[in-house]
Parts: sequence; structure tokens; C-alpha cells
Amino acid sequence: MQPTRDTTVPSLLVVDDDLVAQARLNAYFSQEGYRVLLAGDGEGFWKTLERHRVDLVLLDINLPGQDGLSLARELRARDGSIGIILVTSRSDDVDKIVGLEVGADDYVTKPFNPRELLARVKSLLRRSGEPRADSGSDTAFRFAGWSLDLPRRRLWDASGREVALTRGEFETLALLVRHPNEVISRDRLSRAISGHDWNPQDRTVDVLVRRLRAKIDAAAQPDSLITTVRGEGYRLAVDVARGGHDPA
Repeated sequence: MQPTRDTTVPSLLVVDDDLVAQARLNAYFSQEGYRVLLAGDGEGFWKTLERHRVDLVLLDINLPGQDGLSLARELRARDGSIGIILVTSRSDDVDKIVGLEVGADDYVTKPFNPRELLARVKSLLRRSGEPRADSGSDTAFRFAGWSLDLPRRRLWDASGREVALTRGEFETLALLVRHPNEVISRDRLSRAISGHDWNPQDRTVDVLVRRLRAKIDAAAQPDSLITTVRGEGYRLAVDVARGGHDPA
């Protein structure tokens, strides 16, 4: 059965085994105009995704059976278009960093302010819903053998093979590519990625840069294409040319 949805209303899937948390998020986001779907574990999660089209998942990490991190990893491997915001009750950074490593777009820590969560949901949906125009000379960039199409949010290597990027990875690379050889602060990167200012305790930017390096740096290349400027931020250390062709 093909998943269906009302495409005019953003659809959220709340995955939490706490029925009180489910009810609160359901009431809050329904009042804000979202279509809310609910699941209490991994089995319900997959069944809901089979039956409905979902724009974004609010995924609790501590679930019975298959935990939220493994669900996020599997979902990202199957579908790069669904937004994933992880919810954790732990105060340390381990879950957050691992969550970003497996492909989540953002995370929040319990207890959270519903307004903050709403702002993050809106920011993520806004970025994922940006128009996908045809590639053109002003929106395609070439650097070090790579080709990045901004409107369609697609990256190809020199052989024409497409390399998948999460939303956070794309936003990071896009900002660096639009400003080659310029130092981009963590504050600026954080606003592009998540819509909020960088916190020194927040390692999201560093994790995303590390993941990008693993994808775009050649194995035999001594230095990374993305260099660290201590105390300031990151810089794409290669020349960038506008234009190019669609390798597909």
C-alpha cells in the first residue's frame, strides 16, 4: 500500500513509549496546525511509515526493543528526505553526537520547552521544503572534482557518482562552498544548520564537518579540503567554480 498524506499539512511522527509525552506533543503540534501520528516503539514506527507519508520524526532515544539511535540509522539509510529530531533524557553529549553520526538532523534534551521544539521543527521543515529548481550556472558549483547542485541539494564526485548528504551535512557544505577560502565561524554554521546560535557545549558543527571530511576527502590526500581555523571556525581551502553539468 502506498503511503498517503494531505500534502498541504506538515506531518509529524512522534515516537515515544511515554503516553503522557505522546499526548502532550500531539495536543501541542495539532494546535499548531500539524498532522500528528503516534508510535510507542520500533514496530509501530515502521508500520506508521509504511502506511503514511511523514515529513519529520520526533524520535525518543530510549525506546523498548530497538532504540531510537538504531531506528534513526535505518531510516536515514532508507530515506534521506525525512527530517529526524532525536529526543534524549541524558544530559551528556554522547547520545547527541552519536545521533548526528547516524544521520539525525537535530536533537533536543528533556525536559524541553515546546516552543523551542516547535522552532526547530519549523526550521528543519523550512530547509527541507526549499524549492528544487533546475540546475544552472548560478546554482551549481565545482570544487576539487566535486559538483554540488544547490537547488536540488545533490553532490556528485568526479566520476558522476552521487554521494548522499544529510540535511545538516548539506547546509554545512553549501555555506562553505558559497564562500571558498573564507573562514566561516561556528556561529554562522550553526545558524545555517539549525537556525540557532552556536553554544560552546554544542558539538553539532564539529561532528558534521568530520562527517563531511570522511565523504569528500581523498584517502591519499594529506590535507583535508575543509581546514580548521583554531578559535574561529572552518574554511573550504580550495577554489570553487560556478556552473557545471548534471552528471546524472
